Amino acid sequence: MGAVGGSVFHFAKGTYNSPNGARLAGGMQALRMNAPRIGGAFAVWGGLFSVFNCTAVFVRQKEDPWNSVIAGAATHGSLNLRRGLGAAARSAAFGGCLLALIEGVGIVLNHVVDESGRPQPPVDDPNLAEKLEEARKHNGNRGELESLHTDPIPSFAYK
Repeated sequence: MGAVGGSVFHFAKGTYNSPNGARLAGGMQALRMNAPRIGGAFAVWGGLFSVFNCTAVFVRQKEDPWNSVIAGAATHGSLNLRRGLGAAARSAAFGGCLLALIEGVGIVLNHVVDESGRPQPPVDDPNLAEKLEEARKHNGNRGELESLHTDPIPSFAYK
C-alpha cells in the first residue's frame, strides 16, 4: 500500500517538476528514487503495529479495539524514540488518539450499517412465513409459537 501510494505521488510530483521535454522520464526517475523509501517506511510501521497489536492481545487476553489504540500509540512512540523522550511521548499520544478515532469511526459505522439487530424473515423454509402467521393468528398475537413445529436441525456428526 505504501509502495503503490508512494509511486503514484512521486510519479506525479516528478512529472510536474520536470521540464517540458522530459516529463515522463522525470516522473519515472522520481518514482524509482522515492517509492521504495515510502514503501519501506510503511512496511516498518505495519510490522511494528502488528507486533504491538499481538502483544497487547496476549497481555490483555482480549480482542477489542483498545488493542489497536495501544498498538498505535506504541508504534508511533517507538518510531520517534530517536528524537528524544518528549517527541516520543507526543507522537505516542498522537498515534493513540489517531487510532482511537479510526476505531471509533469503525465502531459507529458497524453499528449504523449492521443489519443483524433487525428481525429478518427466515430463508430456509418458504412455508415458514405462512406457518408463523398462522401461529400468530392462533395464539392471538401473543408471540407464542406453540403450533409452529419444524424439523430438527440435522447433525453432520460422524456416527
